[in-house]
Amino acid sequence: MSVDSLNQHLRKTLSRGRVAVSRPAGCERIVLYLFDPRVLEGPLSHEEAQAVVAEPAYWSFCWASGQVLANWILDNPHWVEGKRVLDFGSGSGIVAVAAAMAGAKEAIACDIDPAALDAANANAALNGVSVGLCPDWSARPDEIDVVTAADVLYDPENRPLLGVLREAAPRVLLADSRMKVLGDEAYRKQTTLEARTWPDLNEFEEFNKVRIYLAENNQRWIRGEKKEGIKK
Repeated sequence: MSVDSLNQHLRKTLSRGRVAVSRPAGCERIVLYLFDPRVLEGPLSHEEAQAVVAEPAYWSFCWASGQVLANWILDNPHWVEGKRVLDFGSGSGIVAVAAAMAGAKEAIACDIDPAALDAANANAALNGVSVGLCPDWSARPDEIDVVTAADVLYDPENRPLLGVLREAAPRVLLADSRMKVLGDEAYRKQTTLEARTWPDLNEFEEFNKVRIYLAENNQRWIRGEKKEGIKK
């Protein structure tokens, strides 16, 4: 996927839009094609502002939770090493890229936005790895070992996703900065770290505090290991 193609995606909503290679401050080991704020010389026109709000290019920003989860996976590769990992709501693909870099058997970026999948593919290549692409959660591959998800709880109505993700794989790694209380005791908080959306959108400080959670279904791990003949 070429840079020109990503720019074309951006210009569907912002005629001056373009991407540039950038290292998010919260995960500097990964480089990404992200929105280039230098194109904003002057305020947006009314038409541009309306287009951006109506169809935002989420993939062209690297959100705080994605940076934190990607960096945490690189620091703790044992959570994904040798596993088939699917990153739900992948956006720029930073978490899927991190999983691939950390030794995942397969890393898959899952997103309903075709532009996001193009971005994930391009960003993987930029970092010297490859990721699979999944445009439909309901048609995801079988036998997923780990589901990752970052910044998917921005709407309280998305809370049921917590159960959906746990049913999809024996391990879920979740990063979130929006909900202080998840309301699902299966998710155990591992740590709280800070990062800012990149490029910086000057969000409220509370949204820069990212909590990482782990949920595991030990029975599913046991069944999977017996099926594969792996000893604990």
